[in-house]
Amino acid sequence: MSATRTATAHWEGDLFSGSGQVTLESSGNGTFDVSWPARTEEPGGKTSPEELIAAAHSACYNMAFSNILNKAGTPPTTLDTTAAVTFVPGTGITEIKLSTVGSVPGISAEDFQARAEEAKNGCPVSQALKAVPSITIEARLAN
Repeated sequence: MSATRTATAHWEGDLFSGSGQVTLESSGNGTFDVSWPARTEEPGGKTSPEELIAAAHSACYNMAFSNILNKAGTPPTTLDTTAAVTFVPGTGITEIKLSTVGSVPGISAEDFQARAEEAKNGCPVSQALKAVPSITIEARLAN
């Protein structure tokens, strides 16, 4: 079974003074404004391609990690993951840092870390983003 999801983007004007919108078509969950300043300076209520990548990566990572933990017999109670995507104008995306905190009964910190790395490497979005020079994971168990 395969699934295809779509989003569309509209842009008006040049790169630096123009602006646009991206629409999540498949889900119908919204249309979001984008601009160069929102991408390279302060967001100002707008999103960026990097923020959208961060959202996709953190969601995909949690799904992959949850599955790996469950298959190991230690299903998570909760997983909270942040993806920080660094964009350098003129260079591109240079780093993605995943930070995850999980409540996982019956797992050691070492096993949690090992499975976090496995999820980072196996997550389909991580796979799609392999051209990014650095994707790291910081994982810790919740208290």
